[in-house]
Amino acid sequence: MAPLDQTFRETGGRIVAALAAAFRDLDIAEEAFADACAKAAEVWPTAPPLDPAAWLYAAARRRALDMIRRRSVRHRLAPDAPEPEPSIEAQLASDARLIPDERLRLIFVCCHPAVAPEARAALTLRLVCGLSAQEIARAFLVSEPAMLQRLTRAKRKIAEAGVSFEVPGPEAWPERLAAVLTTLEVAYARAHEDAAGAGPHAGFAQEMLGLTTVLVELLPREQDALAFAALVRYAEARRPARLDPEGTMVPLDRQDPAKWRDDLIAEGEALLRRAGSLGPPGPIPLRAALHSAWCARRTLDEPPPWPAILSLYDALLSFGDDPFVRVNRVVALAEVCGPAAALAELEALDAARLAGFQPLHAVRADLLARLGRREEALEAYDQALALGPAEAERRWLIRRRMETALEG
Repeated sequence: MAPLDQTFRETGGRIVAALAAAFRDLDIAEEAFADACAKAAEVWPTAPPLDPAAWLYAAARRRALDMIRRRSVRHRLAPDAPEPEPSIEAQLASDARLIPDERLRLIFVCCHPAVAPEARAALTLRLVCGLSAQEIARAFLVSEPAMLQRLTRAKRKIAEAGVSFEVPGPEAWPERLAAVLTTLEVAYARAHEDAAGAGPHAGFAQEMLGLTTVLVELLPREQDALAFAALVRYAEARRPARLDPEGTMVPLDRQDPAKWRDDLIAEGEALLRRAGSLGPPGPIPLRAALHSAWCARRTLDEPPPWPAILSLYDALLSFGDDPFVRVNRVVALAEVCGPAAALAELEALDAARLAGFQPLHAVRADLLARLGRREEALEAYDQALALGPAEAERRWLIRRRMETALEG
């Protein structure tokens, strides 16, 4: 991987967050970082920096100051823009960190009540996590132009409202927590779907362990924060077993529990117990419980916990009709009640709305294949592959498609 690509992937979110916190302007932070990346693409091939992240941060910061000075002149304000507070150099001089990590602060800023609820998570994913508008639109099942409009309105709202870039006090956390957790969940989902950990968002997985640790320290009595921290640990515990030697995805019920990380599972269990002590479980604790049920399996000889998984999905649906939950529930239903019953439920979903949801086509292909409807299954596999799954899953889908074709 090229140094610029690697630095962009590993530290882009931190740099944008630090710039936004320092200059209190989201557009300037994004534009300055983009300009710094463009400059790096010109300079680095012949003069590679010793510390690429620090180089990008310094270049972006200079660019941001220049933009502010130009803006000041244009509006006939002060001839020179004031230094952003407090001096970043002062922080750097007294701090071991090369780049101030302001992401959690910026997450809380983006989740300000002035921003429309449907835009809070999207804005944070764009600015803090570096997801493209296309990726965010896909996560929220809206078109890319609609998502771009949503992001623009959200940034304008923050500017118009004069939102402070300070971390809000504890009294403001509860009303922002839901959006913060939604953001972290969507960001982590992007990292989790990359089983090989080789894609542009692979760094989120490790970062999420740190961010959720901070979040739990800030909010030790918030059930959802504790449960989400548990969920991340369960999921990361299984990462070593998610690929076979050829780099193909291994489905959850075929993973060898001996490869899972016991330390992370133990941390997840402790966090979920703390969450459970705070009241009846809501959707996030239930999703963490799904992971816990799988992680309780200790060997491949033990039967997969499909009945418990199906019950937990039923409990989740009691909080609202979520098409993502329904597709995942169909997988468990097929194991408990058979593929015909599962396919009937899948076909009842809103096909038009979920046309771009790759797991739906993959699940449908599997059910059709198990029912002997080979030609329809092959077509469904093609639809799943056309939606560009991560490499490990692509390999799995191709393998299953070949096996289905040979069964004829």
